[in-house]
Amino acid sequence: MNKDAIDLESLIQRANAYPPLPMAVVDAGETYVMEGAWEAAQHGLIEPVLVGNRSEIEQIAATLDCCDLDRFPLIEAHSEQEAAEKGVQLVLEGRVRGLMKGWIHTDVLMHPVLAHLRTSRWVSHVFLGELPTYHKLLYVTDAAINIAPDLMQKAAIVQNAVDLARLLGVERPKVAALSAVEVVKPQIPSTVDAACLSKMADRKQIRHAIVDGPLAFDNAISRQAAEIKQIDSPVSGDVDVLLVPDLNSGNILAKDLAYLANTTLAGIVLGTKVPIVLPSRADPPKSRLASCAIAVLLDKLGF
Repeated sequence: MNKDAIDLESLIQRANAYPPLPMAVVDAGETYVMEGAWEAAQHGLIEPVLVGNRSEIEQIAATLDCCDLDRFPLIEAHSEQEAAEKGVQLVLEGRVRGLMKGWIHTDVLMHPVLAHLRTSRWVSHVFLGELPTYHKLLYVTDAAINIAPDLMQKAAIVQNAVDLARLLGVERPKVAALSAVEVVKPQIPSTVDAACLSKMADRKQIRHAIVDGPLAFDNAISRQAAEIKQIDSPVSGDVDVLLVPDLNSGNILAKDLAYLANTTLAGIVLGTKVPIVLPSRADPPKSRLASCAIAVLLDKLGF
């Protein structure tokens, strides 16, 4: 197992060792979307297939000196729904091996994905965060797909993140099941789920990971905070994966990390037949490139 993938730049470099991944850009008719697709293509990570309104895409391309449509196949679609369906159809036909969200809403994109591209895995999303104040990549899940997962869904979400981390070089990921407090309180269901997940890992129902919880965010990230509160945890201060209780808390956490902690976030959807990138309009270039790099690695290394 490669243990050199300690930051996002190393993931990009690893992905550059492989041919670019054919990727449908779903609902591509927006300047930011086109720039991101071109940028990833210029770095040799993807070969974009643009899906969307032809006239809009052509008008945007004309304003971008860097964007040459002669290089990009263009599939006409007149609505978000049609773009999503055509993107999925390109996967089913074997013409692309990845999807990138364009201007489309995530729920519209995921509707045909969930109908046609499921695998035996649960579908979930993982952010990989590179923080200037933390010593390794931090995986945050699920902040984009699952709204209010139950216990068994959380176990599947954890397993997806663990398997991704192992694929990228973490031998035995350490997982913190987050909640508001560090003790089990039946009035706070996430504490009960966290305790169950910890025992499930002990009994190998979650494989190849150390899982502890419930842990508040400070006790997961800081060994000192855990010691002050007299919490003895193999995860505290060296956590790899943060499992959030629900989508709301995960989305808030990810954006807090990005905007208040200067975190660079890359993200990927797992559990589908091809990797799916869900970029945000506000993502910096390194985030977009790293997300595409993770998609390439998933495709080539056989997630």
